Amino acid sequence: MGFKSVLCVTDADHSDQDVRTAATLCVEVGAHLSVLITPPQMLVMSPLPIGDGVPEWPAGRGQAIAKLNNRFRQIDRFTQDVARQEKRSQDVQKLLRAMCLSYDVDTDYCDATRVGEIVRQRALCADLTIVGPALLNDSIVGPLVINGSLFDTGKPVLIVPDGAEPTLWPRRVLVGWDSRLEASRAVREALGLLCAAQEVRVALVDPKPNYNANSAEPGADIAAYLTRHGARVSVDRLPSAGKPVAAVLAQHAIDTSAEMIVMGAYGSRRLRERLFGGVTRWIFEKPTLPLFLAR
Repeated sequence: MGFKSVLCVTDADHSDQDVRTAATLCVEVGAHLSVLITPPQMLVMSPLPIGDGVPEWPAGRGQAIAKLNNRFRQIDRFTQDVARQEKRSQDVQKLLRAMCLSYDVDTDYCDATRVGEIVRQRALCADLTIVGPALLNDSIVGPLVINGSLFDTGKPVLIVPDGAEPTLWPRRVLVGWDSRLEASRAVREALGLLCAAQEVRVALVDPKPNYNANSAEPGADIAAYLTRHGARVSVDRLPSAGKPVAAVLAQHAIDTSAEMIVMGAYGSRRLRERLFGGVTRWIFEKPTLPLFLAR
């Protein structure tokens, strides 16, 4: 198993659920866990006006006093938030010490314009980023973390929805395959867990024969690749019957008792605000299985 360094991002106001989930997975595979704690609420502090921006005194004293009072409130909030982050850091360290694993915990006070870049820097030096239920359900921090860790690093992300029972040693795995670069990278990043699984099902939705590949049979090429690495593979060619690809894959994963879905993440830099295009948009619609993504 190649996951030796795992990143987990949590908010200062989140519960311990995400950290506990990531820690349990790290214990399972003997990995080091790095926890990054972001501020409870990330707001941009407006700059204090200078020069021509300061109202003339005394005519504009009311406006100036209001601006100063607003800045004092921001400073007070900053002080409180830093204290909450520090308290959260101490609590997380106490939790991890009791779980007997290798770990480090860090905090970074940043606003929403920088969190993606900060997460990107951390994820570049990790094998895997784990996004737990609390972060997944956080409409502010969650998308920023996933953008930074997935789209800007080339590293995989494991999405763990609420109610899922994640493992990095899944017995049955469903691979969503469409012969695209992103799907190939997802398979390569997940190769260790795929080869250790008892059953790997490669699922293709409305596939078309590719006579330029190794075989005219859709999915035969990726199945052969995985078999050479020692994986136990079967290929399922599924009709969409007018349903979204995501819905077909999700239902097939349930029907085959899969414990994880591995697939490529698709998205455009121009549409980052909308997160993922194609079949990976459904991850924010409360999936029922852990989702291993790479791009």
